[in-house]
Amino acid sequence: MRRDTITIDEAEALVGEEVGVSNWRTVSQEMINQFAAATDDHQFIHTDPERAARETPYGGTIAHGFLSLSLLSTMIFEAVPQLEGTSAGVNFGFDRVRFLNPVKSGARIRARFLLAQLKVRPSGIVECHYDVTVEIENSLKPALTARWLTLAMPDRAGETAA
Repeated sequence: MRRDTITIDEAEALVGEEVGVSNWRTVSQEMINQFAAATDDHQFIHTDPERAARETPYGGTIAHGFLSLSLLSTMIFEAVPQLEGTSAGVNFGFDRVRFLNPVKSGARIRARFLLAQLKVRPSGIVECHYDVTVEIENSLKPALTARWLTLAMPDRAGETAA
């Protein structure tokens, strides 16, 4: 499991290393349907199990690629320790995302996080670049790979407005 916190110096020493692996999580049809409702993407390959079984090579419905990608937010929280002196993590974007293998309804996925780069900005914000692989249980080919950029915001709780 994840350590609660890690110092910036400890994190810098881990650049180039895997820094966390999330728990397995099931991508259920209910989750897929909720994502379809939230994004207004109701394509039958996601929401109609009978038709998807008949008309696609997947044998049933598959998750939206963006659903699998969006789960990174919760998977990083459970897998990678928070940096000491920071209060929040912010999504800064992606340099690269590749959807390599569909996630079938009912499949279990997890994410592996390799810390590719870390830099501390003059503002104290810590920019981290992760090479992420989302694995599908019992599959040799991952669901996706990505270079994910995050920002760890410095803890300003003790500061007062001037």
